[in-house]
Amino acid sequence: MREATWEYSESWAGEDAVLSDARARATELGCVPVGRGGAAALRLLAALLDARSVVEVGTGTGVSGVSLLRGMRADGVLTTVDIEPEHQRAAREAFSAAGFAANRARVISGRALEVLPRLADGGYDLVFCDGDKTEYAAYLSEALRLLRPGGAVAFDNALWHDKVPDAAQRDDETVALRQFAAAVREDERLVAALLPVGDGLLVAVKR
Repeated sequence: MREATWEYSESWAGEDAVLSDARARATELGCVPVGRGGAAALRLLAALLDARSVVEVGTGTGVSGVSLLRGMRADGVLTTVDIEPEHQRAAREAFSAAGFAANRARVISGRALEVLPRLADGGYDLVFCDGDKTEYAAYLSEALRLLRPGGAVAFDNALWHDKVPDAAQRDDETVALRQFAAAVREDERLVAALLPVGDGLLVAVKR
């Protein structure tokens, strides 16, 4: 894809002051939010699924959370998990600035693989993962349990700064993401696509 085309598609949806402020806060705190195209795709996925219950791994400063909430039903609840309390404080501020009531977001502090097993089987419409890349396979196992049939799971950074398509790149995270994407493609429980938005968004629907 030509760079100008990619830039146009990334900026096409536009972002308001709430998301711009959340991105600026992410820069201050040293975390990297989902890209603009990825944020728009998450909002679309939540709307397509008419999502009432969504799980997010990696709260960050609320860019993805606001995007998900904007696509969800008006009575939907986002459950978001992160190990950084300061990031979650910033996310709560973003949710409030976007006009969402406090009860629309259940913010849980802790490691994803300790929190996810406590969530209800089959109780969720969408799971979004933007945590430790080497744990993506474990997140998928949890997501398959958490999702209802027809629900979807999405993984950010599936292209990992253009390193995943480059076979010469062999660092642990790149190798893990490359192997994970191949496993998702071959998993007969899933219908999957790798979307070239942001840093790559791998999306799969549970059959």
